[in-house]
Amino acid sequence: MEKKRCSFSLGTKEHHVSEKAILYHDNRWCKPEHNDNELYAMLVLEGMQAGVSWDLILNKEDNFRKAFDGFNPELVAAYDEAKIEELLQNAGIIRNRSKIKAAITNAQAFLKVQKEFGSFDSYIWGFTDGKVIDHHLLDCKDMPAKNDLSEQVSKDLKKRGFKFVGATIIYSYLQGIGVINDHWEYCEYR
Repeated sequence: MEKKRCSFSLGTKEHHVSEKAILYHDNRWCKPEHNDNELYAMLVLEGMQAGVSWDLILNKEDNFRKAFDGFNPELVAAYDEAKIEELLQNAGIIRNRSKIKAAITNAQAFLKVQKEFGSFDSYIWGFTDGKVIDHHLLDCKDMPAKNDLSEQVSKDLKKRGFKFVGATIIYSYLQGIGVINDHWEYCEYR
């Protein structure tokens, strides 16, 4: 018998979700992540998602990882104008100059946070004292687009020079890295 999933992860008649989206829901979404490179990767992917579907981002994720040197923040932080132009020619990713430049700026800011806190993991999980915020949701209408925590994190990231880190993007980011668990109460992938 198939396990129960959050209803939104299955898509609708109008919007079919990919196998990658289902695997993301089952194995990564709302699961605590503590690897700094992966925390940076998710920050870039969430920023790239602004204005497009998450399904599109997941379908291009392998291309993003290859194009952005495995999301190694030390390498991305050193990208120059020639590398930006190369990325703008890559049809496998989102070719948006502002988002690409934000990935570079965010890598530089990410490295500063690592230096200050010892790791980005210590910084980002410090907002909840290392605890997962579990909302025990029952329905789509119960899931906010942002909350006080995402507002606080967004404000602090912006102060530190990060881009494409509004409260809505950060709420999604916090779900993606498991700081917030918004799996439905009945979902067997909680």
